[in-house]
Amino acid sequence: MIRYALKCAEGHSFESWFQSASAFDRLDAAGHVSCAICGSTKVDKAMMAPRVSSGEAEQAKPLTGTPQHPAEQALAALRDHVEKNSDYVGRDFVREARAMHVGAVPERPIWGEARSDEAKALVEDGIQIAPLPFRPRRESN
Repeated sequence: MIRYALKCAEGHSFESWFQSASAFDRLDAAGHVSCAICGSTKVDKAMMAPRVSSGEAEQAKPLTGTPQHPAEQALAALRDHVEKNSDYVGRDFVREARAMHVGAVPERPIWGEARSDEAKALVEDGIQIAPLPFRPRRESN
């Protein structure tokens, strides 16, 4: 595996891993390498400094925390809005959405989980749904 620092035509910098240097070249030539931020397929390798150990332990960046990139901030704002303004119904999403559609229960904003075939059936039946770009937060005891 090889990691490359990449930069798109819009100036966004990001990193990605590839099976090999030739794998990157093949994927890039086929237009399958795209910017993680804007989706542009005009991507070039950026200058990378070699990874050299300084002898001191590096502080690992936390995987959670305040979103830094505008796209991360937008997703965090969307998640907060959905969580504050709708009811999470989990795996009962399909049943709840159908019940509201036929008027068996009062309409209210809900979100939850559905398999792709269940979501497709809802859409085919005229029930308006939209996929969310996040999963429910795991709660621990």
